[in-house]
Amino acid sequence: MDILTHLKSQAEQFEILDLQNETTTIEYEANQLKTCTVAETKGTAVRVIRKGQLGFSASTDPAALEKLAANALESAAYGDPAPFSFADPRPAPIVHTFDRAVADLPIARLVEIGREILDLILPVEPNARCNVSLERSLVSASIRNQKGLDVAFRTSPLSIGVEIDRIEGDDVLILYDQLGTTLWEDDYLGFVRRLVQKLERARTITSIKPGKMPVLFAPTGTLALALPLSEGLNGKEVYKGTSPMRGKVGEKLFDEKITVVDDGTIDGKFASASYDDEGVPHRRNVLIERGVLKGFIYDLKTAAQSGVESTGNASRGGLFAPPQPSFTNFILQPGETPLQEMLAGIDEGILVEDLLGLGQGNILSGAFSNPLALAFKIEKGEIVGRVKDLSIAGNIYDLLKNVAAVSQEAQWVYSTFYAPYVLIEDMMVAGKNQ
Repeated sequence: MDILTHLKSQAEQFEILDLQNETTTIEYEANQLKTCTVAETKGTAVRVIRKGQLGFSASTDPAALEKLAANALESAAYGDPAPFSFADPRPAPIVHTFDRAVADLPIARLVEIGREILDLILPVEPNARCNVSLERSLVSASIRNQKGLDVAFRTSPLSIGVEIDRIEGDDVLILYDQLGTTLWEDDYLGFVRRLVQKLERARTITSIKPGKMPVLFAPTGTLALALPLSEGLNGKEVYKGTSPMRGKVGEKLFDEKITVVDDGTIDGKFASASYDDEGVPHRRNVLIERGVLKGFIYDLKTAAQSGVESTGNASRGGLFAPPQPSFTNFILQPGETPLQEMLAGIDEGILVEDLLGLGQGNILSGAFSNPLALAFKIEKGEIVGRVKDLSIAGNIYDLLKNVAAVSQEAQWVYSTFYAPYVLIEDMMVAGKNQ
């Protein structure tokens, strides 16, 4: 069956996504190789607009295209109103996301990389229990629609995640970090060396009196600030009226040290590609510039609902999910202050590396409240030891109005978030019994 011809005769508009994904996964558990699997997913997803309503269907059965089309057309009778058109054919930036060096990595090499990671950690911390996950995928996708759009792209994502558990009596330390790339990186163990440095620092335990103090967020810790911010910048939440930033474009909402960018055109990053998952070209979107709100992210549907154009931020999250507005690479721009200078200016405070329960609670309001999974005491400009049983809480719409400093240094966190160190000069830190 020619599904394209069939849909042309039955729907005003249609969009066809063909997706193929082969994933190789290596798992180490408690320092030992546990599993190796190879899985392949191949299928087609269809969206139609029929009588002004949106239909969707997806299938992995190549012999069931007629049923796939029928399901999409039938679902449109009960679907959401579709006040938009599918993507027009448009040129897109060239974005490099496929690397033969990654695509050709044999299973034996992935296993070897896992062993290299353990060989870095265990000599430093023999009592550590390490879980290592290595996942290499080969992804090919194409999108066609009734307007003549016909785009294809492929990517070679490689993800390496490391979790370290160290238990000594009643002291439980859990660390996690991850490398995510689509192009081979020579320093693929750099993030592991950072974990080892944290392990070494964490051996010395000290204390600090709870209360108001300077709080320095490390790049991993800044997720506490970035997650509520990203929710508020999502065009879907803006349209629903739940974003605190709705109706405030052009207003200065944050400290001028805060600039936020969404950029899906960066070579080698997980969320990068020439096009988004609706065939709209990716681009660099400046959302907050020197504290001033410039705009939000949209897919085609939320853009039409809001009377603006798509920002190229449609993401499906897999074959069986229709597109939703989602960030590509979320970038909190580095600042002008060297990290060492930021540390030197702190007489007594804490460095927040990781928090527990990120994303829980009413983060859309900007509020967060989290125990600290890993934090260090800063004393007279020096990191002197790990502090335990502390928590922090606040609201980003208050905290980010007065930012003491943003570092020149920055790093990628969990594949798609790029962040510097951020210093909040006067923040409440609570103790275990408070």
